[in-house]
Formats: sequence, C-alpha cells, structure tokens
Amino acid sequence: MNNILKAFFGLLMFFCVKLNAQNHLTFDISKYEIQNQEFEGKTIKVRAFERIVYIANPTDIVQQIINIYIPEEYFIGGILNGYTATTAPIFFPNKVGGYMPAQPATFLNNPQRGGMGGPSNNAISTALARGFIVASAGVRGRTSQLGKAPAGIVDLKAAVRYLKFNDKTMPGDANKIISNGTSAGGAMSTLLGATGNHPDYEPYLKELGAANESDDIFAVSAYCPIINLENADMAYEWQLNKIHNYSFRGKEGTLNDMALKVSMDLKNAFPNYLNSLNLKDSKGKKLVLDSDGNGNFKELVISYLIASAQKSLNSSEDLSKFSFLKIQNGKVSSLDFDGYMIYLERMKTPPAFDALDNKSFENNLFGNASIDNRHFTDYSLKNSIESNPLKADQLQVKMMNPMNYIGTKSANTSKYWGVRHGAKDRDTGFAVPIILATTLQNKGFNIDFALPWSKPHSGDYDLKELFDWVDKICK
Repeated sequence: MNNILKAFFGLLMFFCVKLNAQNHLTFDISKYEIQNQEFEGKTIKVRAFERIVYIANPTDIVQQIINIYIPEEYFIGGILNGYTATTAPIFFPNKVGGYMPAQPATFLNNPQRGGMGGPSNNAISTALARGFIVASAGVRGRTSQLGKAPAGIVDLKAAVRYLKFNDKTMPGDANKIISNGTSAGGAMSTLLGATGNHPDYEPYLKELGAANESDDIFAVSAYCPIINLENADMAYEWQLNKIHNYSFRGKEGTLNDMALKVSMDLKNAFPNYLNSLNLKDSKGKKLVLDSDGNGNFKELVISYLIASAQKSLNSSEDLSKFSFLKIQNGKVSSLDFDGYMIYLERMKTPPAFDALDNKSFENNLFGNASIDNRHFTDYSLKNSIESNPLKADQLQVKMMNPMNYIGTKSANTSKYWGVRHGAKDRDTGFAVPIILATTLQNKGFNIDFALPWSKPHSGDYDLKELFDWVDKICK
C-alpha cells in the first residue's frame, strides 16, 4: 500500500509540476507598451508585448524570448484589410543568419534592410499595416554549446506552440501562422513548414518545457534557404565546376589542383543523387541528369532563369548587355548555362559547406556539447585534413534538412509555400531550391517559386508581392 501511495503522490506531483510549468506560459494581455511608427504616410500604432520567455525551462533567456506586436485597432473592434481580432494571420519572421544566435525582431529601431540576419523594418511595418499580428522569436545558435543543431528549429517550434497555446487569449489566428526568414533563417522557415509535429523533435521540446500544443504552421515564406546541407556540396559543384576563380569572405584566388579534384568528385556524384529523388516535371516526366551532368533537370534550371530574365525584360529592364541571353521580338528564347555561370562567378571553394578543414559555419552547426565542429557528409569525413575527423550524428543531420520530412506520414507539412532565391545568389546552388520547389509540387503542396533577376543573397525585396500572396492564401 505504501508503494502504491508513493507512486500516486509521485504521479500527482509530476502533473502539478507540468501544470505549473504550463501556467507560466500563459500570455498576459495586460503587460504591454504602446509603440508608434510612421509608415508610408500613416501612423502605425501597436501594443507591444516584448521579451516574453516562451518556454518553461529556458537555457538562454537572452535568446529564448518572443516579441509580439498587435495593431491597436484590434482592441477596439476595428477591421484592418478585412481582418478582425479573431481572423488576423500571424506573420512570424526570424532574424537567424549563418545559424548564429538571434534576437527577436522589433517593431522600432529595426534595420531598414532585409537579407541575412532578419526581416527589414519595412517587412514588419508592412505586415502590421496589412492587418497582421507580428510575432518574432529569438533562438539559440551554433556558437553556443547548447545552440548546436537542432536547437534553433526546436526553439522556433516552441515559440509556435506558445502562440497556439495562447490563441484564445491573444488577438490573431494561430492557425494562420506564416513563417519568414532569409538564408539560414530561410532554412529555419522551411524546417518549420516541413516538420510540423514530427516526433523527432518531441524530446527536445519536452526538455525545454514547451507548451503542450502542436507546432505545424499554415504557410512558409523563405528567401534563399540554405538547406539540404548534406547534398549541397554536390549541387554547388555541379553548377560551378567550370568556374575556377573564387571570392569568399575577403579571400580571392584560383582553385588549386586539390580543390579542382574535389570539385570534380562532387560534380560527378550529383547526378546519382538527383536521379535517386525520382522528381517529375509538370508533365509527369522524370527529371534526370546523365553522367556528364546534362539532362532535363538542367533544362528545368535554365527555364527558371529564362523566366526570371523574361519578367525583368517585361518590366522594361535593358538586358542587351547579357551576351549569354538570346532575345528575339521581346522574348528571351535561350540562355547559355556556361556563360551564365561566368557572369554569376564562384563564391565558395569546394566543398562549399562541409569543409575539409572542418571550419565552416555548417561544421560548427553540427557540433555538440563537447565537440565544437564536426563533419556531416561521408565525402568530407573520408577526405578530411583533420587528424581525428568526426561525423555528426545521423539524426542531428536529418533534423536540419526539410527534404527528409516534406509530406511524410509523421509530419504535418504546411500547405502553402512562397520561396525566392535570387538569380545572382552564389551562396548555394540553384539546384537546392529547385529540388525543394519540385518536391513540393510533386507531393501536392501549393508552391510559389521564382529566381528573381539580379537579386543576390538577400530577402524581403518584394514585399508587395509577398503580402499580396499571403493575403490571397489567407482569404
């Protein structure tokens, strides 16, 4: 009997602790300050709920906080852009860049630019002016021993759960969360959309004391997402194998013999990977590459670049200086792929992500609490120039790649996706976002994808187009 009583009281204490932890996650609608900002000739007035810890067991209260901005109109029964306090979607931007720790975005004093490191002030103001709630969460990053993969995506999932847990208390519709991010932040946005409620992340969320809620989201907005890392080295060299000069982080030069061999190895490995995906074009034909790297998948990449150039031409931009384009009667009829790569130029040396010296940002991402950097591909592990190279855990690598989860039975993948990768972006190969877009198409998801002409590695450059799309899918 004593053992039974002990077990009973132990179980009771456990549920009391859990209940108390969840109570700490209750949104306090009375704790806010009024903030105002001029935007496009009008004053945006919001109630700002800032620096809210969104988990019960934080390990870093500098990063694991969320800022929430709600238009004042929703507290007086107002309507903005057709939305009310109960129907307003939630714009969920992150400031992650380079997989570093990130503070939440702010309404006031936010940098007037988009790109790596977070949304522009204009993005947040545009969202609020359009009647959206804005919620931005800070996350841990790779430079902290507790911020290694998958810490960043786990933190964002916990923040989504916080919003859903408090859906009845705060204005906005937590079933209409639209994530947004650029570069590594774009990767986080795609991971949120791909992995909703997947059990792989559950132990990490429980350890943090995340709210007892779901973490799937309505839609994804991602700019130049740095994803598919274990295959991105191959994609990069398939695209830029013939370009031997590089300029990367202040260093310029020409690939040496060793680098040229690595480039060729990776380029030659890419077709097998691509063909294994069994992707299909819009007519249902399998997308493939031959051993030389040619095939209808390459033609698909070229077609996206031609469409990008055509859109730019239609907007009256003069494209006559680009010798790699053939233009006839106002139509871009062809594009020379090799000529385009000369124009694009190489940024990174091979391997672009899993560096042989184990010193890349991504090597740092895949460390753990005791080892700062680790390899994450078999090729770089085998060819490492380190004395005792180590490889990241398979599950850790899996959890940072949205391609492993899109449309799987255990994941609630977002229905709507808006993905942009600049046509002048050299941070990852075009194949990476095109594989993402094609996978989404093949699996029946709604994907709005483009390679905007002349755009480098950046984001939030098409805010009207972005929020027109968000309005369309939300309404």
